[in-house]
Amino acid sequence: MLQPITTSDGPTADGFSPAELAAMQRVTLALFDRWRVRDDEAAVLLGDISTKSIGRWRKGEYGRVGRDLADRLSNLLGVHKDLRIIFSDPQRGYDWVRKPNSAFGGQSALDVMKHGGLMDIVRVRRYLDAARGGW
Repeated sequence: MLQPITTSDGPTADGFSPAELAAMQRVTLALFDRWRVRDDEAAVLLGDISTKSIGRWRKGEYGRVGRDLADRLSNLLGVHKDLRIIFSDPQRGYDWVRKPNSAFGGQSALDVMKHGGLMDIVRVRRYLDAARGGW
């Protein structure tokens, strides 16, 4: 017989608490708005989740987050952090995401990340980490 799933306030995917994961989901949606990312693009960036899930997130209805999604959220927020460090004007960082970049063969960072793999997001983050002098 099926049993209800109980939730706790303890660590979940990738060591984040449910409250931290919900905050990451909320902030990532705000970031996507600033990057002018459409919901269909966001779905790809988030590991091919459905656009219906994105719609639920926008209503504050956050579902389960597995390790892959937690890693994607964390790295997308890392990209944002790097851009805020590199650019004193936040809008320049938001715009940078969509501008062609020779480091990515003329593609924008968003184009690279939209290839859909977690490592595509990590590639952009590592580039920015190196550009800002991080490791």
